[in-house]
Amino acid sequence: MRQPVKAIIMGAAILAAASAAFLTYETAMAPFEPPSLEDYPIQGIDVSHHQGDIDWSRLAALPNVRFAIMKATEGGDFRDRKFAENWRRAGEAGIVRGAYHFFTFCRPGRDQAENVMATVPPDRATLPLAVDIEFHGNCGKVPTVDELADELDAFIDTIRGTFPDKPIFYVTQEIYDRYLKGNEKRFPSHYLWLRSIAREPKQQDCGRWSIWQFADNGTLDGIQGAVDLNALCPSETGLSSLFSEKPEE
Repeated sequence: MRQPVKAIIMGAAILAAASAAFLTYETAMAPFEPPSLEDYPIQGIDVSHHQGDIDWSRLAALPNVRFAIMKATEGGDFRDRKFAENWRRAGEAGIVRGAYHFFTFCRPGRDQAENVMATVPPDRATLPLAVDIEFHGNCGKVPTVDELADELDAFIDTIRGTFPDKPIFYVTQEIYDRYLKGNEKRFPSHYLWLRSIAREPKQQDCGRWSIWQFADNGTLDGIQGAVDLNALCPSETGLSSLFSEKPEE
């Protein structure tokens, strides 16, 4: 085969493969219609210092911001610089609050629990403490199932006196499949906060998940830039008691 013809064919094949890969990625990551308030009446956000200065009074006027889960701590010593302000102002605006801790695989669970207790004010009128468990942004260690379960046990045992409610575990599909799936009894009892931005989880599985993170690029009046959007499972009973009906405007 002549070299110019061969080069053209090879180039076309590479282009076709690249196009197919792009279309596959776009299909997997293409934004779908966000869940309606009719189907998911309790929706909210999660934020950190990355969202900068937030206008909580404007957020409180939105029907799809019933709760806000804000980053408080990470590992054994990091504290989010906007947490105290976000916690106070969200409460003043009447938004149901929650705090989350980013769980690192490279610090003992007990050390991380002490960081949380020194940072997050205990309040039974708020959502239970959330624990963010994911590989993205974590240290390089990949714990075994037993190692992760042991450190989470130590973490929960340490905070239980201050935060007695069952915690919320935020997990990616990778973490769920690698650690929790089939091993639920090995881990502390928890509510599941599931990240699924490409498709809607089955509502009949609400016994398995309680909160659904459905977007990481949402836009809302009161926040500059992108924000994570979430919805409470409609038939969820453990967390929904914190929410009263929002009055008609």
